[in-house]
Amino acid sequence: MQTRQDVAEMIRVFGRIGLMSFGGPAAQIALMHRELVERRDWLSERQFLGALSFTMLLPGPEAMQLATYAGWRRDGTRGGLIAGGLFVAPGALVVMLLAALYVSFGQLPLVAALFLGIKATVIIVVIEALLRVSRKALKGRLAYGLAALAFLGLFAFSLPFPLIIAVAALLGALLMGRKAEDAEAPPVSLMRALRTVLIWGALWLGPLALLWGIAPDSVLTEVGLFFSKLAVVTFGGAYAVLAYMVQQVVGDFGWLTTGQMMDALGLAETTPGPLILVTEFVGFLAGAGQGGLGLGVLAACVTLWVTFMPCFLWIFAFAPYVEWITAQPRLNGALSGITAAVVGVILNLSIWFALHVFFTDVTATALGPATLWLPDPSTIDPGAILLAGLAAWLLMQRKWDLLAVLGTMAAAGAVWSLGILPLFG
Repeated sequence: MQTRQDVAEMIRVFGRIGLMSFGGPAAQIALMHRELVERRDWLSERQFLGALSFTMLLPGPEAMQLATYAGWRRDGTRGGLIAGGLFVAPGALVVMLLAALYVSFGQLPLVAALFLGIKATVIIVVIEALLRVSRKALKGRLAYGLAALAFLGLFAFSLPFPLIIAVAALLGALLMGRKAEDAEAPPVSLMRALRTVLIWGALWLGPLALLWGIAPDSVLTEVGLFFSKLAVVTFGGAYAVLAYMVQQVVGDFGWLTTGQMMDALGLAETTPGPLILVTEFVGFLAGAGQGGLGLGVLAACVTLWVTFMPCFLWIFAFAPYVEWITAQPRLNGALSGITAAVVGVILNLSIWFALHVFFTDVTATALGPATLWLPDPSTIDPGAILLAGLAAWLLMQRKWDLLAVLGTMAAAGAVWSLGILPLFG
């Protein structure tokens, strides 16, 4: 059992990590490695890498789950709650405030102008994620094939995202399974894991069941049910699941427009914490659209609960068996298959965002059994293309910090859109 001083140190360390966790999962994982392995020796190198491989097998944000695992290693369930909670809390509070401001002032011309530059930056950020993931994931013809099939399934045939992930995991388990290097498989207790699943499953789904019983047709129930489903299919990180989220919240539910969805991602990129906090923004707008700011706050809280409670469930139930899980060839193969498919999913997301930023009019066109999103060439936005080129130069060539690029691009978008100083022509 940790002393009061030890707990205070955990709060200080994981609070610092939560406040500094900008830049997406790669930067967040690097930050935790520096704080937990290099500076404090709270995890060994092998424990850190094993935990990272384990969290990549799970649905949900791997960086938040890695922090929760590190806290659990330090002080059991209490430590996991401290670490995971502090990783999410700063960003969640900021997103709540930004969502309220967006709902109140988002239609002003200046705000729309600022977001043009942010949207252009988001396209480059997603492309960077595509390049980064593809270098690690696409090793061999089978991996390239899975990526191509995932892309076609989403882009041309609008197949459900969970189906694509399930098929990729199955093919990976059958065809790509291999034993992890230096992995050991200690005995496990299935009863202990089952008991933990039941307890945390009740904490996760109990409030949702109560909400459904009280108001089954309310937007709060709809938001809770949707994001609960999303929480169990978010393999591959936030970028991978965004295409599925856009399809549902824009096309099926009509909670947001595509432009608002891109604004949501741009805001999430500027805040600390996991990028999946974009779901909080979506939940807020869904609630506010039907009942004002008060309902927006409630919907955002429901979204946070059903998004992050499963993360604690996965870690507390299965963290004691990390060594056993990572030693299973089939599970490693399933992870490889999912990771390869994620490349195709992110490629679909890149094209989707680029089309809707660079062109004003994009329509769905049926071509036999396929349905393609095709732009009207006459509605091209040269300013958006120029801004995206500037963002690519700053991020990829000049290697600027993402926050600095977002601030610069917001200003550049305002300059272009408001005609203060034409960028060309």
